[in-house]
Amino acid sequence: MEQQALDFIVWNIDPTLIAFAGLEIRWYGALFALAYLLGYQTIVWIYQNDGRDAAHLERLSIYLVIATIAGARLGHCLLYDPAYFLAHPWKIPAFWEGGLASHGGGLGVILALYIHKRQSGETFLWLLDRFAIPTALVGMLIRLGNLFNSEIYGTQTNLPWAFIFERIDQIPRHPAQLYEAIGYGLIFVILMLFYRRMRHKIEDGLIFGMFLVGVFTTRFLVEFVKTKQAAYTTDVWLSTGQVLSLPFVAAGIVLILLALRKRSDKPDQQAD
Repeated sequence: MEQQALDFIVWNIDPTLIAFAGLEIRWYGALFALAYLLGYQTIVWIYQNDGRDAAHLERLSIYLVIATIAGARLGHCLLYDPAYFLAHPWKIPAFWEGGLASHGGGLGVILALYIHKRQSGETFLWLLDRFAIPTALVGMLIRLGNLFNSEIYGTQTNLPWAFIFERIDQIPRHPAQLYEAIGYGLIFVILMLFYRRMRHKIEDGLIFGMFLVGVFTTRFLVEFVKTKQAAYTTDVWLSTGQVLSLPFVAAGIVLILLALRKRSDKPDQQAD
């Protein structure tokens, strides 16, 4: 017996939040702006909590937004559909048409922080540790934006929490965007609690390592129930998102092990 649409969650939210006098504000843009504001307030609080000067953060945050969008757009163009964009290079800057890759956005943030650390007194790993915390929050809100856009949805399923994205089709699907949003939200809470309780007892790189392992393991697992976004991986067991996540997970494990090893060596050094 076939299940009816009423057995699932019917999702038909208009991507446009407000439209007035020819102007349009979309849910995705509103959530992106909220992510920026909350992320900025979070990192200001972290700096103040650490007794660091937060005066330069406003300018840095603008650079980070630019680096995130540029990196995410280039990542999408070069990693998910290179044939099309290499044939139509004038389309690469058109990020407003859709197509942003989180892996590229992450690399953009790392590059921006590396450039910034040369102008500040913080170490690179210290910066990565602190900015990893609000980045998880930003990731959660961006995935909620994808949900309102009815994009990056999952594969077909008959689970009771399946979503029917009516703007796409009438097939019940995994709400992959929601899975990722919940995962990133939990990672944000865990990292924030860990930072508040352990920041004086841990080595630089540990929080960023935890972030990489948590976020990209979540991404890797959700990809199993997400529609593949790169045409050239449709017949491959691992999706492009999963292949790109593996180096980040490996880097996170290395950072965690190095931080723990450095911490365990300290008592011996003090004994000498």
